[in-house]
Amino acid sequence: MADINETATTLKEQLKTSDEFKKLADAYDKMKAEQATFDLFKNFQEIQLNIQQKQIQGQQLTEEEMTHAREVADKVGQADAIKVLMDAEKGVNDLLSKLNDEITKPIQDLYRN
Repeated sequence: MADINETATTLKEQLKTSDEFKKLADAYDKMKAEQATFDLFKNFQEIQLNIQQKQIQGQQLTEEEMTHAREVADKVGQADAIKVLMDAEKGVNDLLSKLNDEITKPIQDLYRN
């Protein structure tokens, strides 16, 4: 029987060398080199995490939190380096989605029969 963990480790290494991952890493490095943009990105991540935690706990966001989140999201949407990063991230996500489809195909086939 094949060692599935070994296969996963090999796949992980192949992901690191894929064009999609290289584009993502390059876009991240370029964004990180722009300190103001990187700070904005980190702030946006913190806001998203805070929103998710509140949703999980069933808490409502305050009007102030919602306004602040929208303002930061608008700034993020205008930052070219972050747009490039998000496009590259989409490429990696598309690749991972295709891999997931292949990996879970036996399960899908099982339930179809």
